[in-house]
Amino acid sequence: MLKLSSRQLTDWPVLLCSFRPLFLVTVLLAMLGIALWLGFLGLGMPLPPVPGGPLVWHAHELLLGFGLAAVAGFVLTAVPEFTATAPFGRRVGLTFVSLWLAARLTFWLSGPLGPWPAALCNLGFALALPLLLTPRLLGDPLRRQWGFFGGLSALALVTAGFYFDVLRGVYPMRWLHAGIGVLMVLIVVAMSRISMRIVNDAIEARRNAGHEVDEDYRARPPRRNLAIFCIALFSLGEWLALPGALNGWLALAAAAAVFNLLNDWHVGRALLERWALMLYSVYWLMALGYAALGVALLFDGISISAGRHLLTVGAMGVSILAVLCIAGRTHSGYALDTRRWVPLATLSLVLAALLRAGSGLPGMPAQAMILLAGLGWLGAFILACRYLGPVWLRPRPDGGLGCEEPLDEHTAGSGCRT
Repeated sequence: MLKLSSRQLTDWPVLLCSFRPLFLVTVLLAMLGIALWLGFLGLGMPLPPVPGGPLVWHAHELLLGFGLAAVAGFVLTAVPEFTATAPFGRRVGLTFVSLWLAARLTFWLSGPLGPWPAALCNLGFALALPLLLTPRLLGDPLRRQWGFFGGLSALALVTAGFYFDVLRGVYPMRWLHAGIGVLMVLIVVAMSRISMRIVNDAIEARRNAGHEVDEDYRARPPRRNLAIFCIALFSLGEWLALPGALNGWLALAAAAAVFNLLNDWHVGRALLERWALMLYSVYWLMALGYAALGVALLFDGISISAGRHLLTVGAMGVSILAVLCIAGRTHSGYALDTRRWVPLATLSLVLAALLRAGSGLPGMPAQAMILLAGLGWLGAFILACRYLGPVWLRPRPDGGLGCEEPLDEHTAGSGCRT
């Protein structure tokens, strides 16, 4: 019988950097989760019998399974870079992906096992991130990383609150709704770092091509902080179950704040470059999501799920796809991918979000639109699995042994190697 030693296991290329196994399971759950959900909606196939029922399973796995795995992969790679500290070793990635898999297994089996194993594993995963990263995040004298500390701590609180309600027999969906807000805040925090480089690279490329460009892009803190504040305020109001009209106005305030944030992005034709446009669309979907929530809470005729799906399928889905494509390739030793699958996958997610949101409008063929939306999501992540999976499963092409960006010009100049 073949046995693998601990050393042989950690030598696998997929464990070269913490994001590799976590991004891989992110993509796999994106496909499996929506396939099971569509099977339940369209064919009546049973879902795991979890506390709260099928809708709680769907929302939990979208946020605390898919979303949290992507967040973990990003911060375990980005925080050492942002704080100029040592990268995490292979065992950190192995530990986190093992804990994530245990969390999925125990939650899916919480019917026969009861809720305690799922509570311990899921909360353990969510708490491990801030516990591991807090010394680095709070050690920055300029406090540039405190947003990540707040977001990761809030996700741990959401997970704890969810299982606190589950263990005492209370319907836990309010915590998952709050989790959407926390993930939107983390997207704004992370995008301010990613977009500074992506958009300015697009501006510099236009300058080098001889085009006139007025100024560089700056992610200005006042607009970003206002958007974070308004999103957090709406999420708190919803969690507290404030009157619907009040929450509606708070949602519209969040939408206005995100629309205001878009003013930083109006940098001319550089915005039409694929990566800049991809990130720009995230804020549009986020703003439209909060606007739809506000309209649903203030007026009759539109389902509140329209806004939630613009935020989750749209803003969260596209932002995670962008992180997989950008960080997932460059920190594996590859250049950004210039092939057509990236805009196709992005468009598929945007259309999926719009279709799912539109399915709640009166007179629309809801079942057909939900099915098409699910297929759009599934298609986007099938493409991601096809073109990014091999990148994470193979050794770096430049001979690198960690999470650094491409080490040689040949690799950096190749946008389509896999």
